[in-house]
Amino acid sequence: MKTLKNEMTCRFSALSENESFARSLAVSFASGASPTITQLADIKCAVSEAVTNAIVHAYPDGGGTVTLSMKHYEGGLIVIAVKDNGIGIPDVTAAREPLYTTDTTGERSGMGFAIMESMMDKLAVRSKEGRGTTVTMKIKVGT
Repeated sequence: MKTLKNEMTCRFSALSENESFARSLAVSFASGASPTITQLADIKCAVSEAVTNAIVHAYPDGGGTVTLSMKHYEGGLIVIAVKDNGIGIPDVTAAREPLYTTDTTGERSGMGFAIMESMMDKLAVRSKEGRGTTVTMKIKVGT
């Protein structure tokens, strides 16, 4: 593993207004790694999707917290983790399929994981029912 250059962790309430906060925080942190504008936009979008998923799906009855952690390694590797302690995902494989959603209101498209995967170099989803979910994303930035 490459040398760690910088890291940060932030925990916040699982409220929809905190999605924009997390997105801004992620872009601010990633800026220190000299990403391109496109890479910043990809990070912004992927973090937005991961945090929104945590807020909407992990805590259906409200409450809870979301943790955003980021690490910047030598060579431009950024590792992003979005973690919740919510209800968990019963079938991660199904949840990662495009258009899959447990939302019954018709407001969600089921494209969150597909979007994150298309913008990041690597995506991993670890979940345990009743204990929460961690989405880990990796992207190499710079020119």
